[in-house]
Amino acid sequence: MPTVTGPLFYLGAHQPHWLWNADFPLFVSHRQLTRKARLRPAVCRWALDSGGFTELSLNGRWTTTPGQYAVAGARYAEDLGMPDFLSQQDWMCEPFMIERTGLSVREHQERTVANYLDLRALAPTLPWLPVVQGWTLPDYLRCVELYASAGVDLAALPRVGLGSVCRRQSTGEIGHIVAALAGLGLKLHGFGVKAGGLQRYGYQLASADSMAWSYNARRLPPLPGCRGHKNCANCLTYATGWRARLLAGLAARGHQTDLFPLPTGEEAA
Repeated sequence: MPTVTGPLFYLGAHQPHWLWNADFPLFVSHRQLTRKARLRPAVCRWALDSGGFTELSLNGRWTTTPGQYAVAGARYAEDLGMPDFLSQQDWMCEPFMIERTGLSVREHQERTVANYLDLRALAPTLPWLPVVQGWTLPDYLRCVELYASAGVDLAALPRVGLGSVCRRQSTGEIGHIVAALAGLGLKLHGFGVKAGGLQRYGYQLASADSMAWSYNARRLPPLPGCRGHKNCANCLTYATGWRARLLAGLAARGHQTDLFPLPTGEEAA
């Protein structure tokens, strides 16, 4: 597997078994990993998605306790190998999510900060990813202040998640938010960033992940030779090709050449 240095692009993966087959970084959900009774060392770099968007959308709250999540994180690190980071159990701040939980943006932010502190206390050796939550730029800046008041210097950490941007990440508003937070020295991870967002502000991110390939594949017939499934929404062959095309396209446009190295060798196959 080629050595990749610097910031990374994580391909979102529905299937935990890709951790034993892919040769590029993966972003895998806790909701999928927790269903696997047996795990073995991953053959690629990986990071953990908490599954929080689904959790809050379905339940209006977290049903997994910080203690349970910390135990799961420790298991993944031991069995799969240490991840680049494990996303905390944050509280998204999209208007529909605020309506779903019945809480305010401020309450979501306070719960997000409290959860990070809990996880760090429960499993201090694991690389927990704090997430800055909000909806407007003042919201995000206030969240940074909440972390600071709790003794967390976000700028000193290797990576900080940027929450509640997935469904609007190609907008100019998000570009301003990213620029402001990056200007504070935060090394940001963008959740669910699509090509439009990468072109607009990707150069200010430390890393990003995307599941857009699966949505695209669901609307298309399967690739030639992909027998046994009606589409390639869970297909590593399709995902690998999509990733290569994305990175090549961004490089051809003059974007992201530092953030997303072009695939080489086996990665380009």
